[in-house]
Amino acid sequence: MSRPARALVDAGALRHNLEQVRRRAPRARIMAVVKADGYGHGLSWVAQTLNGSVDAFGVSSVEEGIHLREVGIARPVCLLEGFFSADELPLLAKHRLEPAIHEEGQIKALAQASASLKLSVWLKIDTGMHRLGFAPAKVPEILKQLQRCAAVADIRLMSHFARADIPSDPETLTQADGFLSCVKDLGLESSLANSAGILAWPQSHLDWVRPGIMLYGASPLTQLSAAQLDLQPVMTLQTALIAVHTRCKGDPIGYGGDWRCPEDMPVGVAAIGYGDGYPRHAVGGTPVLVNGMRVPLIGRVSMDMITLDLHTQPQAKVGDPVVLWGQGLPIEEVAKCAGTISYELMCRVTERIPRVVI
Repeated sequence: MSRPARALVDAGALRHNLEQVRRRAPRARIMAVVKADGYGHGLSWVAQTLNGSVDAFGVSSVEEGIHLREVGIARPVCLLEGFFSADELPLLAKHRLEPAIHEEGQIKALAQASASLKLSVWLKIDTGMHRLGFAPAKVPEILKQLQRCAAVADIRLMSHFARADIPSDPETLTQADGFLSCVKDLGLESSLANSAGILAWPQSHLDWVRPGIMLYGASPLTQLSAAQLDLQPVMTLQTALIAVHTRCKGDPIGYGGDWRCPEDMPVGVAAIGYGDGYPRHAVGGTPVLVNGMRVPLIGRVSMDMITLDLHTQPQAKVGDPVVLWGQGLPIEEVAKCAGTISYELMCRVTERIPRVVI
């Protein structure tokens, strides 16, 4: 029997979450963000599952874009970080990849590029994230420069929210208003809404929306759960108990002996650890499902194993199923216990965990 740790990925849940995007932004075209190996779910699988149901895909690098082409994806592919060197431009043209343009060096490279390339590009406008993009006041001149580039074909516009995950934060409206004011007379397709924008800021939907985390079934909003938003978890990280022992009162559990048994009690060992992507800093009490019932994590997370308090599950035995997050256990809850966010947990599931489509 192989090691029982698995990441089950649910195509039905992925499609369901896409439908929530369509329901919220029915008039917008959809760019599905599949960077970082499809948020840890598998780049090829996510893209092929959504292919034909979305209008474009968003990735981070040329390598990710080429991979999509190699697995048969013909839809437009946007490079959300743009290109990093003029040497990449022939590859972009060959594979029909559309870079975000966010700094002047990229424009200089495009101005010197062959007219035969005919690249579609996305001009990035910085409306308050202060990470990538041109200030709104510079956009008219930057746009003229791009339009003079013989290598540039279509131009679209984009920006990115900084605080849309907090529905009560007025800064998001400031960003949206600033973007709309900047683009309203330019006559170009535009995109502003990420997952949080799609769910909480309908005025940001515009021509294109760019769902990321909501596609994978986690909430992008600080005050609403995935279930409240009718999102279904796509990934269920699971394993099994590989040992169950009765430990005595006072026995230390795991590295450092930080946790000691308060009474005689059953302790389970599950085959999962930080070597698989389970968060090492998950605190004692982090919920885990054993046979569908919650039990608390105890002791330190090891590279390959965790230990569980089974006093409420005295019938548990070796081989019983263990769920770390997903169906029945929201990933946001586990992330909070580990001092992180659901995005990181998904993306950190390592390659040694098989992805099994259900």
